[in-house]
Amino acid sequence: MVKVLDRLLLLLFSGIIFIASVVLLFLAFGLIPLTAAENFVHDIYYDMDTAVIFIPVTIAVFLISIRFLYLAVRRGKSDVPSIDQRTDFGDIRISLDTVENLALKAAGRTRGVKDLRSRVKVNQAGLEFVIRVIVDGESSIPALTEEIQGNVKNHIEDITGIPVAHVTVFVANIQQSSPTFKSRVE
Repeated sequence: MVKVLDRLLLLLFSGIIFIASVVLLFLAFGLIPLTAAENFVHDIYYDMDTAVIFIPVTIAVFLISIRFLYLAVRRGKSDVPSIDQRTDFGDIRISLDTVENLALKAAGRTRGVKDLRSRVKVNQAGLEFVIRVIVDGESSIPALTEEIQGNVKNHIEDITGIPVAHVTVFVANIQQSSPTFKSRVE
């Protein structure tokens, strides 16, 4: 809906700019007499009927201009955070979301891991990951975290070709097993 509205505004704005350009060209070439231009400017200043039409049109053009300026400088969807690589055949862009999902996939292969979340940062040395996990509580946590770190590092480097500088594993909790209650009837 917003894109349709923006297209209609662009059409309206382009039409107004086109008409204003034609009028200014006619003025520059002398096709519109000076007295007619002076009368129009006089009417804008002193005739309320002309001012009532001219002011809202000018405000509308101003607001449309602000909208288009905003659209021009805002961060577009094509500017999602990504890792850019250049190869012999062209450029490769891998979004950070893709890299995070690859890290989650690699960490999820580890036995004893129940819930995962991932964050990735890019720095000069390579990628830095923070993996948040909930474990089952039955496996050795140091062995589990070391396995997660190795899995993430190897999987990311194999799939993307980007070096992994650091993998931090944060064990947030252990999974609580639901206690079984026996009902007692008396």
